[in-house]
Amino acid sequence: MDTISIVLVLFIVLECLNVILLYKMPSSTKGNAIGVFKAYGKAKADPEIGAMVDYLVNWVAGTKLIFIVLLIGVIITGSPATKVFSAIALMFSIATFFSRLFPIIKRVEAEDGLTIRGYSRTLAIMIGSFIAVFALALVIFLIGYFRG
Repeated sequence: MDTISIVLVLFIVLECLNVILLYKMPSSTKGNAIGVFKAYGKAKADPEIGAMVDYLVNWVAGTKLIFIVLLIGVIITGSPATKVFSAIALMFSIATFFSRLFPIIKRVEAEDGLTIRGYSRTLAIMIGSFIAVFALALVIFLIGYFRG
């Protein structure tokens, strides 16, 4: 199995765990579950807001499932070019965290809206690590491809 496929499999496993958390234990503080937000408990107390939050959590989980299945297809049937562009697409899409979600989580944390101190920094390091691992896998894959 090539480097990009190995990294994709690891990413799929992590995302599957996140989907399970979002569907079965959204109040958890692990993975992408939203129990880290203090407002989650308040939202559950209001039926209208709680229903909207439940909808959005399940929407995110469903979107993650779409990506998981597409990535499985890339691993099984993808050409080298498809794998390269998939890795680039993942790096780009994951990097959007820093322009859209990071400022929000940083603000919520500054307003004492999270149950875990330093969560925004931990999340930024984790997301940055995903990008770095995909970039490294891409470089290794391309070196092997052009040598072989």
